[in-house]
Amino acid sequence: MTAPHRLLRNLAAAFGFAVCVTATTVAGSLVVASQAAAQSSAIVVEGNRRVDAETIRSYFGPGPYTPGKVDEAWKALYATGLFSDVQVSQSGGRIIVRVSENEVINKIAFEGNKKIKDEVLEGEVQSKPRGTLSKSTVQADTQRIIEVYRRSGRSDVRVNPVTIDRGNGRVDLVFEINEGSKTGVKDIKFVGNKAFSDWKLKDVISTTTSNWLSFLKSTDVYDPDRVNADQEQLRRFYLKNGYADFRILAATAELDAGGGGYVITFTIEEGEQYRFGKVDIVSNIRDVSADSLRRALRAQDGQIYNAEMVEKSVENLTIEASKSGYAFAQVRPRGDRDFEAKRINVLFVLEEGPRVYIERIEIRGNTRTRDWVVRREFDIGEGDAYNRVLVDRAERRLRNLGYFKTVKITTEPASAPDRVILVVDVEDQSTGEFAISGGYSTADGVIAEVSLGEKNFLGRGQYVKVSGSLGQNASGAEFSFTEPYFLGYRLAAGFDLYWKETQTTSYTPYGTNTVGGGLRFGLPITDEITLALRYNLYQREINVCSDYEGFGEAYYSYCADSISWAIRDAAAQGATITSALGYTLSFNGLDNNLSPTSGLYAEFKQDFAGLGGDVNFIRTTADVRHYTALYGDSVLILRGQAGYVSSWGDDDLDVLDNFYMGPNLVRGFAPSGIGPRDIAPCAASNKGTPLYYNCLNDETNALGGTTYWGVSAEIQFPFAFLPKDFGMKGAIFADAGSLFDFTGPTNFPNVKNFDGNNYYGKPNQVACPASAQNPKGQVYNVCVYDDNVVRSSVGASLIWQSPFGPLRFDYAWVLSQAQYDQTQAFRFSGGTRF
Repeated sequence: MTAPHRLLRNLAAAFGFAVCVTATTVAGSLVVASQAAAQSSAIVVEGNRRVDAETIRSYFGPGPYTPGKVDEAWKALYATGLFSDVQVSQSGGRIIVRVSENEVINKIAFEGNKKIKDEVLEGEVQSKPRGTLSKSTVQADTQRIIEVYRRSGRSDVRVNPVTIDRGNGRVDLVFEINEGSKTGVKDIKFVGNKAFSDWKLKDVISTTTSNWLSFLKSTDVYDPDRVNADQEQLRRFYLKNGYADFRILAATAELDAGGGGYVITFTIEEGEQYRFGKVDIVSNIRDVSADSLRRALRAQDGQIYNAEMVEKSVENLTIEASKSGYAFAQVRPRGDRDFEAKRINVLFVLEEGPRVYIERIEIRGNTRTRDWVVRREFDIGEGDAYNRVLVDRAERRLRNLGYFKTVKITTEPASAPDRVILVVDVEDQSTGEFAISGGYSTADGVIAEVSLGEKNFLGRGQYVKVSGSLGQNASGAEFSFTEPYFLGYRLAAGFDLYWKETQTTSYTPYGTNTVGGGLRFGLPITDEITLALRYNLYQREINVCSDYEGFGEAYYSYCADSISWAIRDAAAQGATITSALGYTLSFNGLDNNLSPTSGLYAEFKQDFAGLGGDVNFIRTTADVRHYTALYGDSVLILRGQAGYVSSWGDDDLDVLDNFYMGPNLVRGFAPSGIGPRDIAPCAASNKGTPLYYNCLNDETNALGGTTYWGVSAEIQFPFAFLPKDFGMKGAIFADAGSLFDFTGPTNFPNVKNFDGNNYYGKPNQVACPASAQNPKGQVYNVCVYDDNVVRSSVGASLIWQSPFGPLRFDYAWVLSQAQYDQTQAFRFSGGTRF
């Protein structure tokens, strides 16, 4: 074949190949397009109104559509919660998807609920306005509402969900509620307790029984969570009192068939009571000696075993080791029981722990409280060594703040094996306080108070309170602000502004008007010892005979004649300003601050006035109380108190800066009924005839003293024949004490009348009897009876923690007194908040 022929043949072949390739490519494109069109037309969606058809088709994906693949798509569509019904069928090679869309909830309402507010129920249900209506979700919401009511003691509650069609696929969801009657706790029983009575154990747990006061409380309803918390409280109580083998065998709640309520039974096994045996420390860290750590131990040989003291010792030892540079140190307590001697030998082993660091601290759930308020309760931060003891300490602190319903700290893996993430889950709770209180006492009369407070102000952890009071004999107002972490340190700082006005009473023949303010700082030295610093600046004015103003000179003079010239002199000075700096050192080792049964509380105070102002004095007081648990839930309370005040410089001590004592020192005496008194007004009113035997208890004025002391012993005991929830107990007491040493002047030859006028000339002068401290045979403006005799009394009390607040009734028999003291056998005090 010639070359031209071969060239033509090759060109023809090449052209044919190109045509073939082009045709094949075009044909392939047509096939792909036809397959896409077939897929789109192979799935037909019917019944959809709001959900786009392409969205529904996307659940099926590309073909081929096997039965298994179609079934998975059907389940996925149901799982969206958007449809009440999904049907899938095949017809003519096509897949037909028929859907019935769920209706949209327009709004949610509750009907018939009176005991639980809508806001509470709205927080429990998962169905939400503008969300889809799901039958399963509505059923779950119904059960949640029922559970909420059961926890509030209404076991026979019935809830019926109803929908109301509003058109266009929208409905109103209404929960019709029949609350039923309240089912409370009929009785609480303890089985197996020997060391502690049912009365005492009921005081440990928070669940109470129903009685006629149930409308004022919610702790008398059966709540499984509360019963679980009660078990933990019982366990900690027994472990704190030496019962290391204590166990709760069962905690059951049975509904009384007669409809009386639940009967909760705690079946326990107490075991034996142990004491600490040998308490020692072993340090496996070379540079930390055991001897250097012993001062951090809270557990001591011979003491009754206390699990809390073991925990506190572990915490203290861990902190001491970290101060020595061993941030990863771990303390493991090991207990060795001596069953025969009933002793537990405790060995605290100190060793190096794994080197794990905190990568970051995440705080979740705090919708109101600032993050830094939570973080400041930690003694550790990001980048520090992870220490479980310090984390547990922070968790306890957060719980004790009262800002949160729940607090839980957990760990999560971080970016490296030696790092962890601390997760702090909290739930904010209401921290506002609104209180209306009222009360009555034989000393102060009727009084009412309204207060508004917030202990987590603006989520910053600050405490703010505004209060006002109006009473028969006293009125006032106060504003307080406290910053618990001043300048970033664990130092509480705050200020107070106050105004108080008192009226003339049968115990005090004058009124006062006080306005001022103060600064205060509180520094915890240890968990038990606190140092509080304060500065107060206030103006005080005495009001004498103000009740007689406007009645004329005769009435005004009559009133003035019955008032001591020592008090008139103080009133004549007008308003005085006091500038005082003080401190309080206190120790609190009580087992319970509200209702202590054991432990010691001691307080020492000093105030120094004279940093400016008009008065100069040094005042010192001390108060010590010791509580001891006796047999049968009785408690012995021993108390001692003392005080001394004196002026410094050239000025006399202002009469109002003296101590005034009565039933607050020795019961059985009237307010300001103990101590130095001036009988001159009585002698003057008798026109020079010194009927002193009548003057001892009539028209005499308390002048106060500069020194006092007092001791008291009281035994409080429950009434076994009354239900514990009634809150009533009795007491017997014996008191002794004295107030003496009036140091003020007794002659006022040039004093002005307290009102600045001269209605009745010069001060009255009378001859004082020999029994007064004034020398016999001379005349004075003030006749002071001032004997350092022991005042003593015995008596009985009725104490009631009533729904109207704590009430106390005292009746005392005076055993010894000074002849000029004023007695008051019966005393009542009480009040409430709601």
